[in-house]
Amino acid sequence: MIGYTTLGTNDLEKATAFYDQLFSDMDAKKMFDTETFVGWQLGQGAMFSITKPYDKNEATVGNGVMIALKVDGPATVDALHAKAMSLGAANEGDPGERIEGFYAGYFRDLDGNKLNFFSYG
Repeated sequence: MIGYTTLGTNDLEKATAFYDQLFSDMDAKKMFDTETFVGWQLGQGAMFSITKPYDKNEATVGNGVMIALKVDGPATVDALHAKAMSLGAANEGDPGERIEGFYAGYFRDLDGNKLNFFSYG
């Protein structure tokens, strides 16, 4: 159902470097790279993208907005959450089981957008 998600950024170069490094361990491929928009995709799944706001106003964080990125198991959640921290992300919840079978680690990127890596099952 989801074709792509987009998060706003006020520093596209810095945000691109953050996500290039973070997504390199997932084998995500950069599909778009323009002056205002960069997007990555894993296989045929939904694309994750960042952009400078079209209206030229400052990018802001949506309260209650979060993007969850599915990975292949708790060890991958742990590794990617740790990598996000090493790249300057802020911890929003250590990796761990939230409900039976659902394992997630939460963080905020360099612009303050909330994301998580999770595995289920």
